[in-house]
Amino acid sequence: MTKRKINKVIIGSCILLFLIISIIYICRGNILRRIANQRIVHLEQRYGLGIAYSHLSMKGINTISLQGLIVVPQNRDTLLSLQSLDVRISLWKLLWGNIRVRDVQMDGLVLNFIKQDSIANYDFLFLPSHKPDATTPQKENTSSDYTHRTNALLNLLFGLLPGNGELTNLSISERRDTNFVTFRIPKFRIDDHRFQSEISILEDTLTQEWNTKGEINPSERRLFASIYAPNLTVPYIRRRFGAEVHFDSLTCSLSQEPSNGAITRLVGQSEVHGLQLYHKRISPEVINLNHGKLGFHLNITPQAVELDSTSLIQFNALAFHPYLKAEWQPNKEKEKPWHFTASVHKPWFQSEELFSSLPKGLFENLEGIRTSGQLAYHFLLDVDFARLDSMKLESELKEKDFRILSYGKTDLRKMSGEFEYTAYENGQPVRTFPIGPSWEHFTPLDSISPLLQMSVMQSEDGAFFYHHGFLPDAMREALIYDLQVRRFARGGSTISMQLVKNVFLNRNKNIARKLEEALIVWLIETERLTSKARMYEVYLNIAEWGPMIYGIQEAADFYFDKHPSQLSIEECIFLASIIPKPKHFKSSFTEDGKLKENQEGYFRLLTERLVQKEIISEAEAAQVRIENLQLKGKAKDYFNPNFSPQITQTNTDIPDNQ
Repeated sequence: MTKRKINKVIIGSCILLFLIISIIYICRGNILRRIANQRIVHLEQRYGLGIAYSHLSMKGINTISLQGLIVVPQNRDTLLSLQSLDVRISLWKLLWGNIRVRDVQMDGLVLNFIKQDSIANYDFLFLPSHKPDATTPQKENTSSDYTHRTNALLNLLFGLLPGNGELTNLSISERRDTNFVTFRIPKFRIDDHRFQSEISILEDTLTQEWNTKGEINPSERRLFASIYAPNLTVPYIRRRFGAEVHFDSLTCSLSQEPSNGAITRLVGQSEVHGLQLYHKRISPEVINLNHGKLGFHLNITPQAVELDSTSLIQFNALAFHPYLKAEWQPNKEKEKPWHFTASVHKPWFQSEELFSSLPKGLFENLEGIRTSGQLAYHFLLDVDFARLDSMKLESELKEKDFRILSYGKTDLRKMSGEFEYTAYENGQPVRTFPIGPSWEHFTPLDSISPLLQMSVMQSEDGAFFYHHGFLPDAMREALIYDLQVRRFARGGSTISMQLVKNVFLNRNKNIARKLEEALIVWLIETERLTSKARMYEVYLNIAEWGPMIYGIQEAADFYFDKHPSQLSIEECIFLASIIPKPKHFKSSFTEDGKLKENQEGYFRLLTERLVQKEIISEAEAAQVRIENLQLKGKAKDYFNPNFSPQITQTNTDIPDNQ
């Protein structure tokens, strides 16, 4: 082929290419509408939607213009409406399959998420993205590739967020029955990846004005945003979760670090000022946190999400490095393949860092406490949900030269002397009486039968005189059981923990109470603020043993018409058995007032323990019979079919403020 012919071929190819490009350019609008209409038809058929627009075209070669878009789910309220949208994309990126929005001009976007009774106009969002094909074999391993999912989400996020643009007249609403919340943004401007805007929040009768600013940098895979307003109230969660959250300012940052394809690394920071939190399951009081900070390093692998130990949590003056990992372990034999690990190891630090940082409202009895010395803390929780029995639970707070300089709101030494105790029923005070000689029903420890003392101890906390307030193994077993039944059924509480709960804390079952309980127990036991003997004496004198029956003297009289020093072996074992369920003591008896046969096993167990502790002999144990137990006090009247209990509040002095 001659040079002339080659030139003719080249010229002809260029002309042809030019003609093709020209035709595509001229017909670009039609091509765009054809593609869009095909996609719309698919979405309408798949999700039951009505989608329409008034105008769709191309401006130049890289700007899409859309007007009059509306999305209406079938037989539902309108979900979305849009007046106009101009989007300028990166054509070069698009050719390589990567969407990158460079500029956006949007006006009149309205999103309405509406649910009336059980019907919502956004139900289709929770449908699978495609219908299962009967001819396609189903995978037995249904685990997710978290790396792939995270990267896909980040690519979409950084691809769609423009570097420049202006969004005007935005409105996003959520309405459920008669309740609603609406976010209104008059103008949201993005200039060279930086944005700033005002947001109006309307929720039922509440109106707020928020200020926000930040930066979006797709090339560096970095985001930063801050929200601030005086006493800002987070909408929706009160109605949805029964919680209230307020803060003055919140800043968040996120960046994706370079890594190989098998792992995604995210680094970020979140900081809040003036946080106020309330939820009845956390605390009966509003929790105040002046300053909180989280610096995180997140590693995402195909089957695990890990918060590594370089992460930092700080609230007020206290800072520590947590470690968390949730791992999916696919296995045909495992019905629950999740494996969860959490740990904290904080080496020696000044004790005031902890006690001065306790959020106000979370530890009411410790407010104002001052200490000196050093503390160190270690925590480990390792749970394989496929093998709960293998659980590891470790929690230890160590001290060095620790001292309590002054007590705060509550004197934690009060159990050492006589004090006023208030008993509660259903959260309400019902009896108040002194725990000491001034109460006629008070019984010193040396006047209580050793059989009763040991029986109760073996039933409730056999190692009471030897541990320092906690039994990690008991707590571990309780947690295993709670996870098995999926509710808080056991607590693993020691006598020390029960005492602190009854003497110092409210009766609300929440996280705050358990945390405060643990810290007060540690302080009392570590500093020996009350002797073990006195603690046990208090416990036996405040324990509830029946309907409005408090203390061992009232119990011995109510059931057996005896003094606590005169109780038999069977009577001691019975009294120990009903402490967990004092109001239901009748359930242990037949209708004629005889102890049920199903109590035999418990009696045998406790009898063997008393023999092991050399409290009774084997000969005495052999004589133990449930039929030997006879109710002789007022309790026997409860088995009279014509008896109507008249519960009186004797020895009661309930202060007006309670």
